[in-house]
Amino acid sequence: MMKREIKKHMKNIPRIFVGDNIKTGAIIPVGANISHYLTRVMRRRDCIAFGGGNEYAAQLSDDGKSIMVGAQTAHTDPSNNITLMFAPIKRTDDLMNMATQMGIAAFLPVITERTNAEHINWSRMEKIVIEASEQSNRNSVPKILPPQKFTELDLKNIVFADERAAYGAALPHSARGANRILVGPAGGFSDTEFAALDAAGAIGISLGKTILRAELAAAIAINRITE
Repeated sequence: MMKREIKKHMKNIPRIFVGDNIKTGAIIPVGANISHYLTRVMRRRDCIAFGGGNEYAAQLSDDGKSIMVGAQTAHTDPSNNITLMFAPIKRTDDLMNMATQMGIAAFLPVITERTNAEHINWSRMEKIVIEASEQSNRNSVPKILPPQKFTELDLKNIVFADERAAYGAALPHSARGANRILVGPAGGFSDTEFAALDAAGAIGISLGKTILRAELAAAIAINRITE
């Protein structure tokens, strides 16, 4: 079957992330949760298995303990190469869900002076981004990098959501195509952090004419540099 025909045939079939080491012919062990989801919830054994930027036609084994990987499809991964650097917030789950749907390649949690939600369940966040990747037609799952302190970041030429920027200001040309973007906490960046960003030549962008919650600010910032 041609790749184009495979893709057409597989429309609306459940998508399952099975890790980045995937190829045609592989037999990949899966947990009882995936077996239950396919056979009891979706009532089928065929699926799309994806990871590492590619996706494949696949089938749950008769014993429900593994995924058997078949032919690769022609679907191109819609993800981008952007790393979202963000201060953890109370609704970090919403932020990461939305950013994953928008194609983010990696997340870098940043501890700023005003970060007040440092104790995040990162295992739960990983499950959230996997589910968001499965649902948003990605062929990859964004990486979650270890948290860093703001003072440890390389701020040179990054794009950041700048609450000082004139509301509705045009996007600086230098921000287009950037692959690192920084969003601060609900309380915003401190004066010391703004000074560090300015001294490093970071590129501040406006997010519009209204005040946004931190989780939505991240999504708008991503959209601005990719539109």
